[in-house]
Amino acid sequence: MNASKPLSLRTLNRTTLARQLLLRREKVKVATAVQRVAGLQAQIPRPPFIGLWSRVDGFRRADLIRAIDRRDIVRGTLMRGTIHLVSRQDFIDWRPVIQPVLTRVMMSVLGKVIAQFDLDLIVAAARTRFDADACTFAELREHLREEMPGVNERAMALIVRMLLPLVLTPETGQRWAYHAAADFAVARSWLGKEIPTAGEPEALALRYLAAFGPATGQDFQIWSGLPAGRAVMNALRPKLRIFRDEEGRDLFDLPKASLVDDDEIAPVRFLPEYDNVLLAHADRSRMVHDDHRKHLFTKNLLIPPSFLVDGFVAGLWKVESKIKAKKRHVRMVLKPFSKLDKRARTALEEESEQLLRFIEPDAESYMV
Repeated sequence: MNASKPLSLRTLNRTTLARQLLLRREKVKVATAVQRVAGLQAQIPRPPFIGLWSRVDGFRRADLIRAIDRRDIVRGTLMRGTIHLVSRQDFIDWRPVIQPVLTRVMMSVLGKVIAQFDLDLIVAAARTRFDADACTFAELREHLREEMPGVNERAMALIVRMLLPLVLTPETGQRWAYHAAADFAVARSWLGKEIPTAGEPEALALRYLAAFGPATGQDFQIWSGLPAGRAVMNALRPKLRIFRDEEGRDLFDLPKASLVDDDEIAPVRFLPEYDNVLLAHADRSRMVHDDHRKHLFTKNLLIPPSFLVDGFVAGLWKVESKIKAKKRHVRMVLKPFSKLDKRARTALEEESEQLLRFIEPDAESYMV
């Protein structure tokens, strides 16, 4: 089915917000929310909690910790070779699809020296160590050094990270479920199920559209890291609905997926570091105005926490705390990119205090 009228930037913005549960919080189970948004980037432990707080009505920290402890949700290396929090079944289904991305990362980093390594031997040695008990990568490198003296243990650790399906294991009592230097375990052992050797990139593309569409083939390629991402999407063309954006580019979408009118009101929302809604498209103008990109996407590849006003990134935020008389006092510092009207300021202040209380529930005082 073809649509003749181009989709406006605001329609794409509002539709993406809705599919990412950012247009209105929804009362759904944590595992369902994580599936609907196609995973949460989790380079560090805290961001997924904040991402879900902004998306799920009544979300509590214990909800995600419980799902992680039950192994309904796992944390491991997936799209673009970065760490994500995904549902158990999505990890099993997606890990083999993403394997070409991980192999390419490994080859790019090691280059010609890759020929010096016995990949199967290294992976087998690592599997033996992880099967004994979960361990950190520092402990793995020590094991590999003992098993294969004189071989570059850091290079071997990279080979293991890219070739052996692993998950990070939670630690009881941790505020954000995981220790900063978390242990790893073999996914097969942790999940009690074999990870397939082959996956279905078409199925991943359809899940991508459900969470981030309408989108181009290049968008899917950027999000997934798959070098053939555009070809995968084009192969699905007969099964998809095709739109155009204001630049004339084809936008793919699921046949029955709904769009959101561009006049839909978008509430203020807070995003954590590396939120996928900012990283899921080649053209990020649907979420970030071009003159604001320099504040978010820097050369050091760090994506700072940000907030949305009228659906678009409008500034950055951070939490500062200090101890006075053995009591913790916290404040939210907001850095808007431009002057905000009174209504937006009031909404941000109210949302800020609620987020502060979520992040620091035991603080003595809160300030924005």
